Amino acid sequence: MPKIEDPFLGPAMFDLRGKQSVRATFKLSQKAIDSIGLVAIHMGIKQKSLFDHIIEDMTALSDLAQTIRIRQFNKISRKQKTFVLSRKTIEALSAISETYGMPRDALVEYSIKKLESVILAEKLRHEERKKLYSQMADHFLAGEALYKNATDILGEDDPFCQRLEKTVAMARKTTQEVDDFLKKSKVLEDF
Repeated sequence: MPKIEDPFLGPAMFDLRGKQSVRATFKLSQKAIDSIGLVAIHMGIKQKSLFDHIIEDMTALSDLAQTIRIRQFNKISRKQKTFVLSRKTIEALSAISETYGMPRDALVEYSIKKLESVILAEKLRHEERKKLYSQMADHFLAGEALYKNATDILGEDDPFCQRLEKTVAMARKTTQEVDDFLKKSKVLEDF
């Protein structure tokens, strides 16, 4: 009987294993916990993917481990928080932790600190978006006034007014979507 090769065995199977999710608990500062949550929610990135991105790079993690001052880290007030991470990320953390005799908590804490520059840049962009939104809202109101004026002159059934109504409806929908996005982004203001 001929031997049938299993297409799921081999390197591809190990790649899948690395993507398996596991739970891990770390003692982190409230600012680190808030940072990971803020970036995940605001940017629509799953926390697991975010951890994969900031921790999985072994070279960057190794470089980071060499800069951590454990005495400074121990002064930080921290609390326990459980996250879902990929097995590959946990393995990377454990390997660097073991190599440098560094607690995994410290590696995670300082890896998350790298997100602060992203958050601060996004906070500045948020302020600019609010200014632009104000201009956008003014244009929307001008469009509504034009539509009202057109219907007063031509009537609602006029083809021009019907097309203008569609434009105003689309602008209303877009303005509401932008307003919702800005409300969701309000969390950046307190960071």
